[in-house]
Amino acid sequence: MKIDPKIKKAKTATQLIFLVCGLGIASWAPMVPLAKDRLGLNEADLGLLLLLLGGGALLMMPLSGMMINKIGSRKVIAISVLLSALLLPWLLIISDIYVMGAILFAFGCSIGTIDVAMNAHGVQVQNEYGKPIMSSLHGLFSVGGLFGSLGLGFLMKLGLNPIYAAISISILLIFLLVIQFRHLFDYETERKIIFKFSHVDVESKSTTGFQWLDSRVLILGIMCFIVFLSEGAMLDWSAVFLRDDKGIEPELSGIGYAAFSVAMAVMRLSGDSLVSRLSSSWVVVGGSIVASVGVILLTFSPWIPLSLVGFILLGLGAANIVPVFFSEGGRISGISSTVAIPAITTIGYAGSLAGPALLGFIAHHFSLTVAFEIIALLFVLVAIIYKFRNNQPSC
Repeated sequence: MKIDPKIKKAKTATQLIFLVCGLGIASWAPMVPLAKDRLGLNEADLGLLLLLLGGGALLMMPLSGMMINKIGSRKVIAISVLLSALLLPWLLIISDIYVMGAILFAFGCSIGTIDVAMNAHGVQVQNEYGKPIMSSLHGLFSVGGLFGSLGLGFLMKLGLNPIYAAISISILLIFLLVIQFRHLFDYETERKIIFKFSHVDVESKSTTGFQWLDSRVLILGIMCFIVFLSEGAMLDWSAVFLRDDKGIEPELSGIGYAAFSVAMAVMRLSGDSLVSRLSSSWVVVGGSIVASVGVILLTFSPWIPLSLVGFILLGLGAANIVPVFFSEGGRISGISSTVAIPAITTIGYAGSLAGPALLGFIAHHFSLTVAFEIIALLFVLVAIIYKFRNNQPSC
């Protein structure tokens, strides 16, 4: 099947927007210790400050759908990327904790808005493209995260003043947006695609209201919550687990998350062809089982190398589950993707925020091993829910 060149350009533009989002959010990571020292914060105060970023993102995710309904995802992407690029350098120089909190909250708002808008746009491009692309889009977000977390430090290592390094990254974000903006779908094109695949008009009142409570949306959101919870757990708890439970040296305790991240990025970059060859059931159910086995292996293995294999299996298994959920969210009959995608994203992202805290509570009262065992059980639950859901008559 011959693909329209405009759709190919829209796909490339969307890929670069995912890269931009990954670059933007990850560039904040190496700034965290600098902010801690500059503001004179202890760990508890820093934790509260960091919650503002996630809180801003979580607040804007449902509101982003309303914005997309009004002006289209292209304009929403442009506004939020520009805002995040303008705010990024300020995170390196603000010395007042209250101003810093406000800037970080606004930065989180911009990142959350980009996240929803780029996924909504990616779903429309995939629908028109006729082939799976969501896995590679999320893979490029992971690549952006890798380069973002290393890029700022690399520029500073070269002798560039930190503020100039941050400004350089902001300029790159704006440059990528400017050169790709015209290739993103405009509002009218997006409306036609949504109507074509969901049979609803984005301006219809039926696309708002209580459609978040539709069982099809909620089930996808809850399953996303579980997968995002596992990703947040690996970010926040894997190093502690390897150090305290496996006895690995503190200098090497980050190796588990590194193995998990690389496996997930590689799998997502190659995931579109996998999704094309296999059914979504194989990807979600099979991936959930592989991820569950990975968690069990990393938890109970007495050997560090075998535990690292567990982290790799978790990354491989979980990698393409969320892209499948977003793809399905963009094709729910009778519900616009501008409602479904923000809902699924918000519920899922809540898992990455609240999940690690919940696991910490479980670890405090029982153990981190028990908390990780619960993650393994939750992946089995995803497999069961998805299999059962797919066996039900379609609505």
